[in-house]
Amino acid sequence: MTMLTPRTPARLAPPGRGRRERKAAELESRTRRAGEQLAGFSARPGAQVLQDLSATPGGLTHAEAALRLERHGANVVAHERAPRWWVRLAKAFRNPFIAVLVFLAAVMWWQDPADPGVVILSVMVGVSGLLRFWQEFRSGRAADALKELVTTTCAVQRRAGSGAGAATVEVPMDQVVPGDVVKLAAGDLIPADLRLITAKDLMVGQAALSGESLPVAKADAPPRSAGGTPTEDLGQFETTDPVEADNLVLMGTSVTSGTATGVVVATGADTYFGSMAGSLVGERPQTNFDNGVRKVSFLLIRFMLVMVPVVFAINGLTKGDWDEAFLFGIAVAVGLTPEMLPMVVSANLARGAVAMSQRKVVVKRLNAIQNLGAMDVLCTDKTGTLTEDRIVLDRYLDVHGNEDDEVLEYGYLNSHFQTGLRNLMDQAVINRVDEAEEVVVDARFSMVDEIPFDFARRRMSVVLDRNRIVGAPGRPEHVLITKGAVEEVLDLCTHVRDRGRRVELTGQLRSHVTRIAEDNNRRGLRVLAVATRTMSSPRDTYSVADEEQLTLVGFLAFLDPPKADAARALQGLADKGIAVKVVTGDNDLVAARVCADVGIDVGHVVLGAEIDALDDAALRALAARTTVFAKVNPVQKARIVRALQAGGHTVGFLGDGINDAAALRDADVGISVDTAVDIAKESADIILLEKDLTVLEQGVIQGRNTFGNTIKYIKMTASSNFGNVFSVLVASAFIPFQPMLAIMLLVQNLVYDIAQLATPWDRMDEEYLRKPRNWDAKGIGRFMVCIGPISSVFDIAMFVIMWNVFGADSEADQALFQSGWFIEGLLSQTLIVHMIRTRKIPFIQSRASWPVMVMTVLAVLTGLYLPFSPLAASLGFVPLPAGYFPWLIGVLLAYCALTQLLKTLHIRRFGTWL
Repeated sequence: MTMLTPRTPARLAPPGRGRRERKAAELESRTRRAGEQLAGFSARPGAQVLQDLSATPGGLTHAEAALRLERHGANVVAHERAPRWWVRLAKAFRNPFIAVLVFLAAVMWWQDPADPGVVILSVMVGVSGLLRFWQEFRSGRAADALKELVTTTCAVQRRAGSGAGAATVEVPMDQVVPGDVVKLAAGDLIPADLRLITAKDLMVGQAALSGESLPVAKADAPPRSAGGTPTEDLGQFETTDPVEADNLVLMGTSVTSGTATGVVVATGADTYFGSMAGSLVGERPQTNFDNGVRKVSFLLIRFMLVMVPVVFAINGLTKGDWDEAFLFGIAVAVGLTPEMLPMVVSANLARGAVAMSQRKVVVKRLNAIQNLGAMDVLCTDKTGTLTEDRIVLDRYLDVHGNEDDEVLEYGYLNSHFQTGLRNLMDQAVINRVDEAEEVVVDARFSMVDEIPFDFARRRMSVVLDRNRIVGAPGRPEHVLITKGAVEEVLDLCTHVRDRGRRVELTGQLRSHVTRIAEDNNRRGLRVLAVATRTMSSPRDTYSVADEEQLTLVGFLAFLDPPKADAARALQGLADKGIAVKVVTGDNDLVAARVCADVGIDVGHVVLGAEIDALDDAALRALAARTTVFAKVNPVQKARIVRALQAGGHTVGFLGDGINDAAALRDADVGISVDTAVDIAKESADIILLEKDLTVLEQGVIQGRNTFGNTIKYIKMTASSNFGNVFSVLVASAFIPFQPMLAIMLLVQNLVYDIAQLATPWDRMDEEYLRKPRNWDAKGIGRFMVCIGPISSVFDIAMFVIMWNVFGADSEADQALFQSGWFIEGLLSQTLIVHMIRTRKIPFIQSRASWPVMVMTVLAVLTGLYLPFSPLAASLGFVPLPAGYFPWLIGVLLAYCALTQLLKTLHIRRFGTWL
């Protein structure tokens, strides 16, 4: 026998592992510990549980409750609160590039407090941080407004003193304590983890914890014996999953029908729900966006740390003026830095958030927009996403598996005439029958008596009188119609209805009809049996004893139907390069059926129990090849997400239950809906106002457009700046004066960067939006080295032209040289935007949006105007001769042609552009 070693936090995440692994280990350990404790309560007799809790069936006294409240604390679970506005504001400025800009501004201020570059950099830093802060603050307030209003009190039995009788009082949920006896009725939220003491026809909706769409029956004791005698509450078999225990009801679930009383065994953080919530507070894991920005930022910083000292050394050695060389080195550092990067990224994300809000998507965390575009795996539950989140009668079958209207008629009669609270399946049967037929049924039958549903029998019956025509002879005819679980109803049957005849139920025929029911179960359908009996001695009252010698009519089969557009939405995601994996707490048969109906290649369905037996490496391999996971608990869902991430995927998780919170937090982008439980919405990055994959697909496109515009700016600016600095390096080595003044470099960058503020309003080519897009620091570095020097070739060409053609070859004429290079450098930077923004031929196959075109024209006009403007002298410019401009046009055209050629070669060699 193989012994399983307990998975303690130390074993799950040994010292030295990352914070994320420790958090995951803590969650798993807390959840397992809470589950084991609850399983112990389930296994013990109810009387023993009361004794262990020092409680009585009549409840606690008010004094005892007050003492326990002080000892155990309020019945609330830990949850993530939105940070104070000043904390959120500080975090908006936490960015590696902002730190670089602040450092450069400080050095420039130290060198010259009046330097306009200090103000320029400070404004860029301020606008970037404030833009991000305002958008996230506004989205956070919108998300808070989506929280549901929930019941805040519950019915508890309390006593005035030790000898006093019990009285039912309403107390706030946060004041419920262990040992309290709680009374439950239909519609109540379960305030804590309860061990049932009594229960009558209790049905509990626990989809938020288990993912199972249908309510489940709960009872204080196991089903009664074969003879019908109620069994004593001696506890139930011990289970590792408290959700499956029949005599436990858990915080976060709700009563759909029936009544019960239960003793509170755990409150607050000690509940099963609380064990999950406690590990979800604090610093969130690093996402794909965070890692990508960090890598790109440090790549650009490394380029700066290499280039700036080289330029400083060459300038100092060749010119002999080290103070001027230092100032020029700082200007080069600014020139090499895409100083608008934080602002452009924030503007991109903010615009994306606004665009998504118009598509019924609330973005709580701006970084999630890019993660949504980079997502290549989406994990989702099936209920409400792939299905309509409602139960319908799918088929009504005779004993041979053929559709039979008589089965529907008897099923309808049972559901229509029952007087108790109708469950979802009763309502589904009624909805299947037309209103006109209802009128006919009411005319043909009248109610005589009812044998209500209970958990032990798992069936209910009605007795109807077939209304006779007035004056017709004969005695009244009563018919008993029973509907319930297949096994329980079949045990009471002696005959079957076969093609209108009443046939004895032989052993062979019993096997046949059982197989029909099992076949439908395997197809993911919930099956009920319908049977009848014509009563030989009509009377006014009937009992359970009359449910015998029944004739099986057939079966009713139910399902939560797939959404009509689910298959199309899944295909749309697949076309965008996103693999969908279904991760559900529901059973494997239902999950497989739904997935097959919407076109998902199911393959082998992996159960939660299989996941527990695997280490992280084995789970990573399994998760990569598996499409459907069923019967998984919250810890297993989170492990699946991390396993996929470890395999190099950017993972999104769509969920709305308590059991989804850990996975939502661990995913690169957590997606929830406005109807989700609060903890799911708090853990999510994005909230959908409609639980619809089509809405999500639109968000993915917006995310890719946002990321594309961001990476476009980085590649354009970084390669252009690298080329400029390379040109400066060459010029510094061979020209006896500075090729451009520091103030000119700052103005050139400022004009160019202002023009790039239109980038968030640009559009990406359709081909770009078809695939997930990720940060690629190595690719950006390669792009800078390959494309950046192209501008240097033409900068050097302009140096030669200015030196030889216009005679700017001495310090006396350096202003002419600098003015000529300033215009060529700015125009080439500005126009090359259109070459780099698309892998197609610009202006012909792909045109920029009108805001980009307008800003390009304004930047070109500004560059041409400055040497002739009143500011020219203060900036060091001089007017350029008319003969300069034909040379300028020739250089720019040659620059564009060479860039297009090298772009084609780059795409052919590396298979990518942006």
